[in-house]
Amino acid sequence: MSTAKVVTILHPSSATNNIVNDSSGNVAIGNNLTVAGTASFTGTLGNITTGTISSGNITSSGTVAATTGTLYPIVSGTAVASTSGTSIDFTSIPSWVKRITVIFNGVSLSGSAVKYIQLGTGGVPTTTGYSTVGGTYYTTNISGATAFTAAFVCNDNSAGSTDSGHAVFTNISGNIWIGSLVMAQPVSTPQIFNAAGTVTLAGVLNMVRITSSNGTDTFDAGSINIMYE
Repeated sequence: MSTAKVVTILHPSSATNNIVNDSSGNVAIGNNLTVAGTASFTGTLGNITTGTISSGNITSSGTVAATTGTLYPIVSGTAVASTSGTSIDFTSIPSWVKRITVIFNGVSLSGSAVKYIQLGTGGVPTTTGYSTVGGTYYTTNISGATAFTAAFVCNDNSAGSTDSGHAVFTNISGNIWIGSLVMAQPVSTPQIFNAAGTVTLAGVLNMVRITSSNGTDTFDAGSINIMYE
């Protein structure tokens, strides 16, 4: 095998060096670079400052830097069957996360306790300091709103109700999180449950727990998942 040792490669009709090699192994391209196959990088891909990426995919296991900040991926967790146990935890949430969506699909408890969502730091759920309010809309009336301080509330205390919907938590600044929730309960009297509120965590969020207000009712139907970004 032979090795070609050149500093620059210049097309005969070009006034600009097409490829420049330096002594450290760096390569500078004088104009556009077109790759018909897959380009692999073992180091760091630097800034893309001009031009347009019009087709194809950019795949990254980490983050992508942009002129307006850092672009983070939308990550989907693994759906957990909510058919046993008194609590379901989603842990190891990265520190860069700014929004979390908790997804309920027909989730039910064995008793009439209220379903709770608690955010946590250091792998431990926060159980105090919430300022949340929730209320139920029935087909014929609206129930009174109720305040909660131990969690973001997911439903009223209708025994045997199943919940499907989303709870979205957004970081406003520091360790302050704002939550809003809409949940449908297709029981004998159809209901929509709405809630919203805020909590300030003692540290960086890294886990979410779904549990019950009494801590003893068990999950007996449905599934739960999260997405974060």
